[in-house]
Amino acid sequence: MQKITLLLSILFLTFSSCGVKTTQSLISDGNYDGAIDRAIEALRTKKDSKGKQDYVYLLEEAFAKAKDRDLRNLELLSKEANPSNAERIYNTYLQLNDRQEKIRPLLPLPLLKQGKNASFQFDNYSDAIVNSKNALSKYLYENASALLKSNNKLDFRKAYDDFFYLESINPNYKNTKKLMSDAQFKGTDFVDVYAKNETNMVIPKMLQDDLLDFKTYGLNDKWTVYHSARQKNVNYDYSLIINFRQIFISPEQIKEKEFIKERQVKDGVKTLLDSRGKPVKDSLGKEIKVDNFKMLRATVYEFRQFKSCQVTAKIDYVDSKTNQLVQTFPLSSEYVFENIYSTYKGNRNACEDNYLNYFDKRAVPFPNNEQMVYDTGEDLKAKLKDIIVRNKFRS
Repeated sequence: MQKITLLLSILFLTFSSCGVKTTQSLISDGNYDGAIDRAIEALRTKKDSKGKQDYVYLLEEAFAKAKDRDLRNLELLSKEANPSNAERIYNTYLQLNDRQEKIRPLLPLPLLKQGKNASFQFDNYSDAIVNSKNALSKYLYENASALLKSNNKLDFRKAYDDFFYLESINPNYKNTKKLMSDAQFKGTDFVDVYAKNETNMVIPKMLQDDLLDFKTYGLNDKWTVYHSARQKNVNYDYSLIINFRQIFISPEQIKEKEFIKERQVKDGVKTLLDSRGKPVKDSLGKEIKVDNFKMLRATVYEFRQFKSCQVTAKIDYVDSKTNQLVQTFPLSSEYVFENIYSTYKGNRNACEDNYLNYFDKRAVPFPNNEQMVYDTGEDLKAKLKDIIVRNKFRS
């Protein structure tokens, strides 16, 4: 028991020593907040114990150095008097305040050798936070409002991000919500989606409607909206055109195949005979019984109904403003109708178990050409969605 206690003590001291060295290293690297977080974690339990004294000293040191660096940065940023520094100033004051609030629950932290508590100079940053937030709000509002006067969609998106950030730090600031909505509308790419039939066959209306129903694709995002029916008061940026190029439908085929199946199965037991045809007996004089097997045989007539449909198309991305082709992508799909059924003569159990269900099937009507084309739809939709996901209209 004493050995176990000693071992645990050694392990504890080893881990504790590693933690202290890591915290010291963080301070040496200038990662004061990392050191503060590590020290706070160590001091959450038994903060008054002798084994935690190193962490108290390190926390005191890291806090003082972090505060000093932040205040020096604030002094420099203020002297520059650059409005674009507003966010850094605001975040620095938040950082100063948050750092204090992390440490406050642990206080007091005793320094046992000195017989006093560790010193942490806390300040009230509430006025500075409010003032810097107001300055940042003014900067964001003016900067985003200026971007809204641009003719560039990427500027509108930047304006939206600024308004969104402004609303998160200062809700209901002036008319931010309305301007944010305006920025999103102006920054959105509206895409007109339609199909063209360049084949010599009729494309089923159901298939076209299904392919153009972009609500089922889940592709609309913050900056791209797809319309399969053009809407008034919307200036479209791009067109996505599904060009059906070729449809090939094979003839209806029924192929017949005949083959023999044989299978050996157990059929009770029989007496084991020796080479002279006499029963073999065991040591007690009883006849030895062994499994009796018989051969099952069947002639199988297999029928395979087959019909296939191949649809090839291409997807064009067109810039609606210039009517120029931006990108084009091939799209193809195949749908196969197949029905296999069988009859037999002889014993059906001569076939493998997984084949027996074919004997319960019968011939079925072939789907018509229109249905074959329509049945390619699910695969076409999946491939079309993949093309759009991997190839955005605007980088």
